[in-house]
Amino acid sequence: MKTYCPMLRSELRFARAKWGHLPRSALKALKEMILRNNFSLVCGELIYLDGGWYVTHGGLLRLALRNHCSSILTTLVKQLSDPVACRWVFRATVYKSPRSKGFVGYGDANPSNVSSLVRGAEMRVAETRAVNRALRKAYGIGLCSVEELGSLVASPNSKSENPFTRYSPNEQGSGNGQPRLRDRLCQLIRQHQLNPSLVKRYAAEFCATENLRDATREQVESFITHLAEWAARDRDGLLSHLNQFAPQEVQS
Repeated sequence: MKTYCPMLRSELRFARAKWGHLPRSALKALKEMILRNNFSLVCGELIYLDGGWYVTHGGLLRLALRNHCSSILTTLVKQLSDPVACRWVFRATVYKSPRSKGFVGYGDANPSNVSSLVRGAEMRVAETRAVNRALRKAYGIGLCSVEELGSLVASPNSKSENPFTRYSPNEQGSGNGQPRLRDRLCQLIRQHQLNPSLVKRYAAEFCATENLRDATREQVESFITHLAEWAARDRDGLLSHLNQFAPQEVQS
């Protein structure tokens, strides 16, 4: 444990310099990840986003290298892919040792679930996501990888990708370190991999408003609590309910 203390101190200094004051829970989680998996913020292996930590593709690859991973095999799943629609699905298998049975992960990408910055590179994104999921299974990494977040990751030049970036009733924040409502809602969507457009339509109905921006802060807080409880209790049921808000023309 003492071997990592100098590195841990420098990593914590880097975290404070980059993200300012961090909640105690975030710092505790960071310490555990550094000590257990030897992840490094300085090397870009972890990212703090919307109140949570995410591992990067580079971080997972270096973790595999440190643990002497035997090999990583990727295969295009042709029957689920559609080149015309730029939809790609990959299967990745991580072999921790030559005798390992392998840990499998799938990744998909299409223009609707990738950032505008990587449009046209959906095939590579799908393969990266598959590798990330397989590596996370193989080495027991509970963190989602940032590459798996897709179009929900807002870039400086693409803030309109997520419909909730345009929603801001009383979004000044609480002033005591509490995340803004929009950030809490986006984090919930990422955590449970929900469709942001469908969630927005459901939120408007829940708050009894034509547009979500017309809802009061209390209404949105109530919706966030409701959504979080339902997602934790019965995600499949929630997904089924959200599908009712899909445009009629895309329903079969």
